[in-house]
Order: sequence, then structure tokens, then C-alpha cells
Amino acid sequence: MIILVGHLKGGVGKSTLTVNIATELQRQGKDVLILEADPTVRTVSNWAKDREENGHPRIQCVQQTGNLHSVLKDLDKRYDVVLVDAAGKDSKEMRTAMTAAHVLLAPMQPNQTDLDVTESLVETIEQARDFNPELRVLGLLNRASTHIFATDVKDSRAYLDEYPELPMANTVVYDRGAFQKCMDDGRGVVEMKDRKAMAEIQLLTQEVMGW
Repeated sequence: MIILVGHLKGGVGKSTLTVNIATELQRQGKDVLILEADPTVRTVSNWAKDREENGHPRIQCVQQTGNLHSVLKDLDKRYDVVLVDAAGKDSKEMRTAMTAAHVLLAPMQPNQTDLDVTESLVETIEQARDFNPELRVLGLLNRASTHIFATDVKDSRAYLDEYPELPMANTVVYDRGAFQKCMDDGRGVVEMKDRKAMAEIQLLTQEVMGW
């Protein structure tokens, strides 16, 4: 299975989600590879290096830019799951990955700056489906406020209801310290002690995989 974690905007938490889903799938016994498709940022590569140096189970990460369609089709034959971490912009890498992917996970923060990109994202998805009509799309509210009185999730869901082309995950991932900590030392939150963060990633992984 090929899972593209992508959005037209940067800073939505794609890399953190990518490595955490990969770690959960590895924990379940899947043979996982991460393809880092951002030519300027090496967040996932650095995480994978730290992971190996800190003695955690290795997750293979490769870098590739340009047209990803054929590369992904080949990798799909060799691994149980290929996760693609694309740059946060409209890029050749993201568009060609969409033509090969089985699933597009599109994370966004529940704020107006991220939501304002939704229409452009939907247009990009529709264009990709001309080449990949079986592409399954799942939006995700990420880095939501943990404040008891916060309404960001409710307000964002109401806004996104206007875009049925972008079905939203039932899972919401909240802004928890464990997610930053896991990036610092090459772990996933499923290998840490924050039960809420762990549950969010496990539930999200189930939704992404269609279980």
C-alpha cells in the first residue's frame, strides 16, 4: 500500500504524522519504508538516523525527488507499506505521488490559515483522480488544542462540511508534547508513555489503512 501524507501548505505536521504511522505499522509487524520527497528539508531522514543511533528498530527511509510514479509502483511491490512525506507545497513530487498512491492523508491544523487552502487542495485532488480514480482521500485535523473550552475542532469541521470531496477522519490528533519529543529522539508515540497520543495514532492508522 502507498500512503501519501501531503498538503499544499507547510507546517501542518506531515512529517510527524508520517513517522508515527510508520512506527505503529512497524509495531504491528509490517515491512515499512518512508520515501522523503522534500528536496529541501530532511526531517524524516534525520529522525530515521536518530532512531537507529538510539537503538530503536530501524525504519528504512530513502530520498527521492522528481516524478515519483514509477518509483512508488516499484516500491509497492517490495514493501507492505510505503509512506510518502511530500513537501508542503504544490510540487511535482506531490502530484506524481498522487497518481500512484492508494491513500492521500491530508493533515491540516484547525485554523483559518490552513482551512483557506482547502478549495485549492480539493481541485488538486480532482485533477489527480483523472489519472488515479481509485485514490482514497482522508483529511485530518492535526495539532488541535487540548484546552477544555477550545472550539477549533468543532468550528473547522463545520467549515469542512462544505467540501464533501475531502472526507475527514473521525480521529483528531491533538497538540501534545509527546509528538515533539518523539521527533527529537527517533521514536514514535506508540513507543512512549503518553496514552492519549498513542491512542490517536493507533486509531488514525486504522482509518488510513481502512481497517
